[in-house]
Amino acid sequence: MNIITTEIEGLLILEPKVFGDERGYFFESFSQREFEEKVCKTVFVQDNESKSGYGVLRGLHFQKPPFEQAKLVRVVKGKVLDVAVDIREDSPTFGKHVSVELSEENKRQMFVPRGFAHGFVVLSEEAIFQYKCDNYYMPQAEGGILWNDPALNIDWKIPMEDVILSEKDKNNRTLMTQI
Repeated sequence: MNIITTEIEGLLILEPKVFGDERGYFFESFSQREFEEKVCKTVFVQDNESKSGYGVLRGLHFQKPPFEQAKLVRVVKGKVLDVAVDIREDSPTFGKHVSVELSEENKRQMFVPRGFAHGFVVLSEEAIFQYKCDNYYMPQAEGGILWNDPALNIDWKIPMEDVILSEKDKNNRTLMTQI
């Protein structure tokens, strides 16, 4: 596994070693031992999967303390733009974000530490998105940041009129109104 650092400390892109031939491919999508050696010590307790069509934007979601979640995310089918926003108030990169394309072709994964809001938009006709979480989801601790918060200035790589949101995500507030 190759680790790519980003401009935000702790937010990492992981590239697995893929072995391919005329039959197809094989790769190890997760190894607890290698993850702890190269990324950090953590125990994932919940796996989630979603299926979405083009333009579906899920996010920007987070869990409030003490129920924060670190996530290891990847795409099994299709292509998404994955975004993580640093919402750690004491961080020098507070309010900054990293965007990365995750796809079935590049097989990249992103590790999103605790203290980040996370979201993605589907760039392909359809996408199957998986993520491992190191803490259980708690509905009462759920938070969300408005996907088009002007202060974040995220380029979602699709026209605004193509964005499809849940009712809940339409009502998220800006980052600065939540502190």
